[in-house]
Amino acid sequence: MEGYLLEWANLLLRWLHLIVGIAWIGSSFYFVWLDNSLRPPKDADLKARGVDGELWAVHGGGFYNPQKYLLAPKHLPDELHWFKWESYSTWLTGFLLISVLYYLQAGTYMVDKNVADLSPQQAVLIGLGTLAGGWLVYDTLCRLFFNRSQLLFGVVYYAFVVFVTWLLTHLLSGRAAFIHVGAMIATTMTANVFFWIIPGQKKVVAMLKRGEQPDPVYGKRGKQRSVHNNYLTLPVLFCMISNHYAFTYNHPQAWLVLALIFLAAVLIRHFFNLRHKGVVAWHYPLAGIILLLGVLLWLRPVSSVAVPATPAAAAGPNYAEVRQILQLRCASCHAAAPTQPGFASAPAGVKLDSDADIQRNLARIQQQAVVLKAMPLGNLTGMTDAERTLLKTWFAAGAKMQ
Repeated sequence: MEGYLLEWANLLLRWLHLIVGIAWIGSSFYFVWLDNSLRPPKDADLKARGVDGELWAVHGGGFYNPQKYLLAPKHLPDELHWFKWESYSTWLTGFLLISVLYYLQAGTYMVDKNVADLSPQQAVLIGLGTLAGGWLVYDTLCRLFFNRSQLLFGVVYYAFVVFVTWLLTHLLSGRAAFIHVGAMIATTMTANVFFWIIPGQKKVVAMLKRGEQPDPVYGKRGKQRSVHNNYLTLPVLFCMISNHYAFTYNHPQAWLVLALIFLAAVLIRHFFNLRHKGVVAWHYPLAGIILLLGVLLWLRPVSSVAVPATPAAAAGPNYAEVRQILQLRCASCHAAAPTQPGFASAPAGVKLDSDADIQRNLARIQQQAVVLKAMPLGNLTGMTDAERTLLKTWFAAGAKMQ
C-alpha cells in the first residue's frame, strides 16, 4: 500500500509541477522576448512620459500595445500584476517531487554502490547540500561580477556547474546526479526571484509611493538575474527529462555528456535572444547542433567484434540460466506484484515474471541490461558482470527460449 501511495504522490506532484512550470517558463520566455523586441517609441508624448520602448502585437483576435518605462511611471496604477507565484509554486512542487521520489527512496534511486559506498542518509544530505550550496556560490559570483563582464561570469559559473556535475556523478547514481544538477540550477532561478527580483521591485514601488526617484540599481540587478534565469531554463529542462534516457547518465563520463549538452542548450538559447533583438547569428545554433551531433556519435552503442565460436559455444547459454538471472535480478521490480519496496507496479509496465513477458521484452532487456547497463536501477539487486556477459552471449546466439 505504501508503494502505491508513493506512486500516486509521484504522479500528482509531477503533473502539478509540469503545470506550474509551464506557467513560469512561459511568462519568463515571454518577458525576455518582450524586452528584446521593444523599439523606441515614435510618439513624442510617450517619450515625455518616460516610455523607453513599445511594440504592437496581435493575438487571439485582439491588438496589444505593451510599453516599458525607463525607470517607472510618474504615477502608479491602482492595480499591478506581479509574476512570482509561478516561480515559487514550481520550486515547491519540484522539491516535494524530488523528496517523494528520491529522498524517501534514496536507497533505490540515489545510492549506487558501484559509484560510492554511501548510506541513504548520506546521499540525501549530499542532495540537499547541493541545492543550498549551488545558490550560495552563484549568488557570490553574481555580486562579484555585477559591474563586470557577464560573459566572464557565464564562463566561471559554467565551470562551477561542470565541477558539481563531475562531483555528483562520483557520489550518487547517474540518474540522481543529473536530477540534482537540474534541481540546483532551478533552486538558483527561484532564489533569484525570491531574494532579488521581487524585493527589488517592491523597493521601487515603495519609493514611488513616497514620491522618491527610484534607484536604477534595483532594475539593473533584477535584469541581470532575469537574463541568467532565461539562459538556465533549457539546461534545467534537460535534467528534468534525463531520467528517461539512461544512455546519458549511465555513461562512464556522464559529467562531460551533461556539460556538452548544457553548452549546446545555452548556444541555441543565445541565438533566439539575439534574434528577438533583430540580430541573426546562425553560427550559435549551428555550433549547438554540432555539439549535440558529436554527443550522439560519441554515445552510440559500439558492436563488439565477433569471436569465432565452437559449435558447442555457438548455441549460447541455456535459457534456464537466463531466466534464473532475470528472476533474481529483475523480477523483484518488473512483475505484476513487485516485491521491491517502493514499487507498487512494474516500472514502465515492463513485466518479466513469465516466459511470455520475457519474450515480449527481449529488446528492452538487451538494451537496458546489456548495452546500457542501466538496469537494475542503481544495480540495486547486484547483477554481476558475469551475469551481464551471459545475457550478452545468449542474445548473440539468437536468444533462444528453450
